[in-house]
Amino acid sequence: MTYAKTIAEARAAIGTLGQAWNGVEAESAARMRLQNRFRTGLDIARYTAKIMRADMAAYDADTANYTQSLGCWHGFIGQQKMISIKKHFGTTKGRYLYLSGWMVAALRSEFGPLPDQSMHEKTSVPTLIEELYTFLRQADARELGGLFRELDAAKAAGDAVNTHRLLHKIDEYQTHVVPIIADIDAGFGNAEATYLLAKKFIEAGACCIQIENQVSDEKQCGHQDGKVTVPHEDFLAKIRAVRYAFLELGVEEGVIVARTDSLGAGLTKQIAYSREPGDIGDQYNSFLDCDEVDAANLGNGDVLIARDGKLLRPKRLPSNLFQFRPGSGEDRVVLDCINSLQNGADLLWIETEKPHIGQIAGMVNRIREAVPHAKLVYNNSPSFNWTLNFRQQVYDAWASEGRDVSAYDRARLMSVDYDGSDLANEADERIRTFQRDAAREAGIFHHLITLPTYHTAALSTDTLARGYFGEEGMLAYVAGVQRREIREGLACVKHQNMAGSDIGDDHKDYFARDAALKAGGAHNTMNQFAA
Repeated sequence: MTYAKTIAEARAAIGTLGQAWNGVEAESAARMRLQNRFRTGLDIARYTAKIMRADMAAYDADTANYTQSLGCWHGFIGQQKMISIKKHFGTTKGRYLYLSGWMVAALRSEFGPLPDQSMHEKTSVPTLIEELYTFLRQADARELGGLFRELDAAKAAGDAVNTHRLLHKIDEYQTHVVPIIADIDAGFGNAEATYLLAKKFIEAGACCIQIENQVSDEKQCGHQDGKVTVPHEDFLAKIRAVRYAFLELGVEEGVIVARTDSLGAGLTKQIAYSREPGDIGDQYNSFLDCDEVDAANLGNGDVLIARDGKLLRPKRLPSNLFQFRPGSGEDRVVLDCINSLQNGADLLWIETEKPHIGQIAGMVNRIREAVPHAKLVYNNSPSFNWTLNFRQQVYDAWASEGRDVSAYDRARLMSVDYDGSDLANEADERIRTFQRDAAREAGIFHHLITLPTYHTAALSTDTLARGYFGEEGMLAYVAGVQRREIREGLACVKHQNMAGSDIGDDHKDYFARDAALKAGGAHNTMNQFAA
């Protein structure tokens, strides 16, 4: 809908209401309508699902079309990320937001900081989805409001060329609203609980829900020990529950990311139900670490399974958990992924212990033998020591090629002593191109960093605190923050404007006309930043 057509629609609506509505201006109403394009979270979910589906198809055609996101724990963080992307790149295409359950647990729970173990309030996640989209919609309103002010100035000056340019810019306006990949952990309960929570996610605006195959009440962070997986049928019930939630709410193109933690999970709480040899339950059980027994050699409370005419006793821990055979992780990952994709999931997430393209590609290639277009969402996790991992990868590659590595101590490669060395430089280059290379070689459609703003907030706060409470005093803020904001063109330097004061002034004009008492006059100190 163009600006002109929106004005015409508003004028027609006002015209039907009689002379009592003469004080309402069609152009002002049209501006407010364009500044609030999305009426509900479901509008957003349907819109962003189409974007994500188109991006997935584009990646299938060319792996250079991979997508990216950064994790956000507050609406303002997500808003500023998208404002920065538009400022630097001119488009939000291929850039999403990620909502991490880890950050919700650590930063958004009423219990205070919690580990990533599904102990936080489950409704805090859809609350954050809604908050993120509230801030993104406000970014639209603010930016469009600025364009409307420029348009008014161009018209007042009789500048037809600039007026035409601005009208075109308004008609072609690109929203800050982008897809959010939202973490539902292991579903916070059974399949019914997963379905009910998924509806809350979708109603808040989520077009993409990521769910993992851990046990809900034993859930651990993907990079911690003690992870416990569930049989495939249990996991598929939750995938179906999420799909039903999408369909019920009319978001047919909603995306499900099936995450497997099997690579690092050596335990299961249940022995899978098997109907016949070779079915999915039997395949899951085939990875259990078992001892062969006979009827005369049974212990109190032993649990037995039968396979190939033999009685097997799965190894059970005092925690009442059963353990898998050591070294079976990759095989279980491949089985998980194939089964998930063949039963309703759209994308995969393989949680790994290190960022190694060869390891990821080895699993993905096996998955693609059964599902050719299998593709991943991958966690470029801050839990990895990227510097050490890639220096070790380069060291090992050089050693296998017969190159001289005697100048390096593999156990000390994190040391600052190696900064600037040939090995460190090659490692940094591999880190720089990791996303592009992994998209091409390992089937990764979407790269995300789960916790970046957690770490950037800590680092920037430490830098400011060290200077401000030390010898630098106020200069620490002025030189390290405000001066950089001004010179790097951050809109947030005008924090009153960012918080919506100019939008409010526009509304005062609409509502009260000449009687409006506005905040943006000559004495507003934000005018100091005009230059």
